[in-house]
Amino acid sequence: MRAVSEWSVGETDVLARAVVRAPSVGNTQPWALRLPGGEALLYAVAGRGPGDGASAPDVAISCGAAVANVELGMRVLGRDTEIHLLPDHTEPDLLARVRARGPRVPSEVDLHRFSAIARRCSYRYPFLSQPVSDCDRKDLATAAAYDGVQGLLVAGEEQAGVLAEVQACAASYAQATPDDHGEVPLWTSGGEWPHPRAGDVARLGTLGSSLPWAGLVRPGTTVPDPQRLRERLSAETLLVFAAPEDTRIDHLRTGIAMEHAWLAAVDMGLAAAVQTRPLHRPRVRQVLVDRLGITGVPQLLMRVGHPAGYVPWGAYRMPCPLRS
Repeated sequence: MRAVSEWSVGETDVLARAVVRAPSVGNTQPWALRLPGGEALLYAVAGRGPGDGASAPDVAISCGAAVANVELGMRVLGRDTEIHLLPDHTEPDLLARVRARGPRVPSEVDLHRFSAIARRCSYRYPFLSQPVSDCDRKDLATAAAYDGVQGLLVAGEEQAGVLAEVQACAASYAQATPDDHGEVPLWTSGGEWPHPRAGDVARLGTLGSSLPWAGLVRPGTTVPDPQRLRERLSAETLLVFAAPEDTRIDHLRTGIAMEHAWLAAVDMGLAAAVQTRPLHRPRVRQVLVDRLGITGVPQLLMRVGHPAGYVPWGAYRMPCPLRS
């Protein structure tokens, strides 16, 4: 296999398409990609994050997901890879350097997860009552482990009750705060929410996106009481992603871990969505640490399950710029 002195047009297309399909806060894609010979450089783009509530950690998590996708793209192109996060302190906008180190046969995991990139989108409706199998839950937790970041499974009604209390309190706070309407910058792969087939709408009822765990809370949102939320959350598969610390590199690693788990879920035939906004508040994080026994700093929540209707592939509105 030839050494990579420069990427071919076809290889560039593979890598750019993989990056543009990464989930990002508000679908802003707050990154720029360069593809010099033998590597990919991902830069933060100042001012591209949404102005209505996106935080620096959310933007860094988004960029981490893009790093995960470009690495997968390199692997399916037959390259071994090496990731360096924040590789140059003199260039703070350079978030990651992914190097192609040499030839490598793509693994089955690489191929399956790369295929899932185009099918991944946020699912913000109730799931079917069919539970995620124990085997799949364990595989999700394994996929979510990356360089100190863990995706911790919420187990049992008691732990689900803790999350229900947190969600209800965060939603109530968002309603009472005009400039803090919940997860306004939705994590999504396209500009629109997925919609079930018409025949499924009546079965889903009015719960859909009105529950706080759906990610969007407005002044008119009906916030269920914690017991009702507890019942619903206890029937779902939930992961809390926790990093060792709360630094920029921890946020990037969280994004990589999140994308690995999300693509693994899609490959299993499952749907998922993530939420970060409640965890912006230190008090909420401390509650999760104390009552769920979490070691580290909670960064985001992921809910996973069997979708109750048709899940369309994402429509990507914004091109991924390649810097010269």
